[in-house]
Amino acid sequence: MKKFTKFHSLGNDFLIIDREDVAALPDIPDLARKICDRHTGVGADGLLLISVKDKARGVVDFRIFNADGSEAEISGNGLRCAAAFLYDEGKIDVPKILFKTPAGDRECELIEKKGSQLLIKIDFGAPRLSSKEIPFDDGTPHDRIIDYPLMINRKRYPITVVSMGNPHCAIFVDRFPARIAWHQLGREIESHPFFPHRTNIEFIRVHNREEIEVLFWERGVGETLSSGSGSTAAAVASILKGYTDRRVRVTTSMGQVLVEWTKDKVYQTGPAEFAFTGSFLFK
Repeated sequence: MKKFTKFHSLGNDFLIIDREDVAALPDIPDLARKICDRHTGVGADGLLLISVKDKARGVVDFRIFNADGSEAEISGNGLRCAAAFLYDEGKIDVPKILFKTPAGDRECELIEKKGSQLLIKIDFGAPRLSSKEIPFDDGTPHDRIIDYPLMINRKRYPITVVSMGNPHCAIFVDRFPARIAWHQLGREIESHPFFPHRTNIEFIRVHNREEIEVLFWERGVGETLSSGSGSTAAAVASILKGYTDRRVRVTTSMGQVLVEWTKDKVYQTGPAEFAFTGSFLFK
């Protein structure tokens, strides 16, 4: 039997496995598909594998696998849930955690704790804006991709594309389309050939210069109730287009996060909450 713990950040839920608690793991992509299945498994948007490398300095290795078994570069809510788990379990001695991720180092800081909920601030670093860094490949290099006319089913959609360590495609709308419509569009864009690593999609309504509202279609998962990196990317896209100031509250289906773009870094502050712990037998 293998131990796991479930945390969520505004409904974006993850199963966390500490490699110290598990002697060995089988095929991890297959494990992610089975344990994240909401009908035959535990159910989650993703599986997090963490390993504490330095408890005194708060250095932790971090990997994330989507519900379809694909490995992602990073996840904002995943980082927040992993940090909350480490704080709750007393596996870290300091208030700041340095996560080593495939997308680079990311620092998380505990702001406060109220009951089972922890408020955590993430340093996302600088957004990546060039087509090579995202990556986005239409055969032409771009320094920035703002209002690019992407053709989907004979219709052009102006998209703004950024990377927060993983690729994001922002679409601004006056009102949200019907669920079946934006699900279909999200599915089409996720696997569009211009995105060699696939992409996450955010549908954004701008309320004012301080607040936006977002729906999320995540690569390898589908609709999620919130997204940490997606919220950050949506705020960055809104700032790039001049719709908002550099301090933006992002409203998701289950609450808000705060995104702040300083001179050279983007920070996000939001909650993470314990759900339950358990064990599973992998066959």
